Amino acid sequence: MVTTGFRVRREGGGARDGAGGAGPGRTPEVLVLLCSVAAAATTVAQPFVLGRTLDLLLRGGDGAAGRWLALSVALLLGELLLDSLTSLFTGRCTAHWTAFLRSRAFDGLLRAVPERARPLAPGDVGTRLTLNAADAGGAPAARAALAASVVTPVGALAALALVDVWVAACVLAGLPALALVLRSFARDTGTSVAAYQRTQSEIASRLLEALEGAATIAAAGTVDRERARVLEPLDRLAALGRQMWALHGRALARSGVLVPLLTLAATAVGGLRLAAGALSVGELLAVFRYAQLTAGVGGAASLLGALVRGREARKRTLALARLPALVHGTGSLPPAGPGVLELCGVRVVRDGRQVLCADGVRVPGGATAAVVGRSGAGKSVLAAVAGRLIDPDEGHVLLDGVRLDRLTREALRTEVAYAFERPAPFEGTVAEAVAAGPRRVSPGQVREACRAAGADGFVRRLPGGYDTPLPGAPLSGGEHQRLGLARAFAHAGRLLIMDDATSSLDTATEHEVDRALRHSVRPGTRLVVAHRPSVAARADLVIWLEDGGVRAVAPHRELWEEADYRAVFGAGGAPPGAPRAGTARRPEPEEARP
Repeated sequence: MVTTGFRVRREGGGARDGAGGAGPGRTPEVLVLLCSVAAAATTVAQPFVLGRTLDLLLRGGDGAAGRWLALSVALLLGELLLDSLTSLFTGRCTAHWTAFLRSRAFDGLLRAVPERARPLAPGDVGTRLTLNAADAGGAPAARAALAASVVTPVGALAALALVDVWVAACVLAGLPALALVLRSFARDTGTSVAAYQRTQSEIASRLLEALEGAATIAAAGTVDRERARVLEPLDRLAALGRQMWALHGRALARSGVLVPLLTLAATAVGGLRLAAGALSVGELLAVFRYAQLTAGVGGAASLLGALVRGREARKRTLALARLPALVHGTGSLPPAGPGVLELCGVRVVRDGRQVLCADGVRVPGGATAAVVGRSGAGKSVLAAVAGRLIDPDEGHVLLDGVRLDRLTREALRTEVAYAFERPAPFEGTVAEAVAAGPRRVSPGQVREACRAAGADGFVRRLPGGYDTPLPGAPLSGGEHQRLGLARAFAHAGRLLIMDDATSSLDTATEHEVDRALRHSVRPGTRLVVAHRPSVAARADLVIWLEDGGVRAVAPHRELWEEADYRAVFGAGGAPPGAPRAGTARRPEPEEARP
């Protein structure tokens, strides 16, 4: 079996949720449990006190009856207060756990190896972080309430046995049937809930895909087809929802039949005991109420359903927190290194297929290397390996003679910067977005980086200039990309990797950015994923990839002599600039000229 080669970090220990970290702790759940148990205790005490009060009133003991009546009122008010506190603490417990689970899941997602997180659809991730996290956050409070709900029937059964053992035996005989109802409900509900949550994620994923391609859908006139595609799982979701409600209703119906039967049987036995003189009227009232409370174990079905739903939702949410992440070392780079990049015996395999094989590739410090190749040749994989976004299955990558996997996270991310085709969404102002990163960047350095990226002009034209909030700024895709470049330039270390980071720029702007990169950005080694021959021509050397392997490492001028290399850029025929017998040397096209 082929392994991925990722050395992973498994988070564990600490919190009960299994995602690592301390979490909100037991305090919120314990408060819910204590208030629920105290409320249950007052509920169990009330029938006895009411029965005793009724007997005293019937006997004419006004003084004693008044004290017992006051106690009944106190118990009632106490139950109301405790129920209110239970609701308050339940809300706080749910909010704290929901926030914690979302934070852990989001943190795990951001720290995950990109290759492992990429298969998760955005809609699926959004559902896990919203609906599933909310359901999972309610599980601890539901667990506490469920545990407290056992106190009422157990306490009522014990009190019933103290009042009359024969009535208690009658009620006890029917409890196994209620337990079977709850067991069946919990088993069947778990499967339905998991399928329901997966279908929710599927619909959300399809909807986001349709939103991202809204312009294409409108232009192609395929709105009806897309609507049908997005809503296709809806029938399955409805069927699963009906199944869950049917299970819940069946459990409630069965318990709804058993509870009255048990109560009726207990009342009948209590009436016979009253006729025999073994029970008083007040005790018969207590017997009737205790029989109801004991048989009320069937009411735990709702709490049990919430607990099962929360358990399944927690699995889905914390799956994000458990995504494998790169393990960092404890080493550091030598000071003032030139940024020599070396790939030694590097091999990356995906699904049994080799997607990159690079051995003996060396980029001198301070040089610019263009990575070229057809689509699927492994350019982005090489860029990810070179900056250690992923680890190779075999071999290792060196920066100034030090293996990247032996560096601390801080040393790695301070000295290796990335610029991507699609920068991450920005928050805050323009200046804050560019300054965000591993280095401390001054306002002057922010402006210098923006000038180097060709962004200073349009930033100054914004309503607030560099203090303009980005979420509402009217920026094009190319302008967003230039801000991403500016952020990379501001935090450039000894190695800067640009993965198709100038794809939205016109040729003139791209040339200006390249010139600024050479003269206005901190000196260092550049690795540029290139699709234009002009970019490769301006590089010091080219790493030519083909079918996941390195076909050649040489200057662009030398490689341009080969027809296969020119074909990578869609150029054919004889190499421009190559002399032919009996002909004059023809000038190279401007796009390909170094």
